[in-house]
Amino acid sequence: MLDEKAVHLMVAMHRIVRHLRRTAMSTSMHPTQFIALLVIAREQPVRIGTIANRVPCSQPTATTTVAVLENSGLVRRRADSLDGRATAVELTEQGAETVAHMRADAAQALTTILSSLSPEDREKVLEAGEILYGVADDL
Repeated sequence: MLDEKAVHLMVAMHRIVRHLRRTAMSTSMHPTQFIALLVIAREQPVRIGTIANRVPCSQPTATTTVAVLENSGLVRRRADSLDGRATAVELTEQGAETVAHMRADAAQALTTILSSLSPEDREKVLEAGEILYGVADDL
């Protein structure tokens, strides 16, 4: 029974993410860039190695991702306050506005998806989301 439920969870999560990518997150931003931008927003200033760990992706991928975000005007690099040899990444004003817009779009799209549920089921899903967020943060 658990195996079937696990498969259902995996398929449901995959379908929901695909739907959100087609609707709310239908920007030209790659999913790795999207996640990296959210990591930077939450933990700034943050080193590239930390971004790589949190996305997760390789350090070269994180470096390339940050370069693309920097060229788009969404983030900037600066000397790390703890180690002048290292760089830290933080959002620009445009980056902060982009994150706010992306969060609002994603929340609206997810609200639409969850609107067919009863208030009790919607609350269960949102609570499970918090639990899964913690699990994913440790990946």
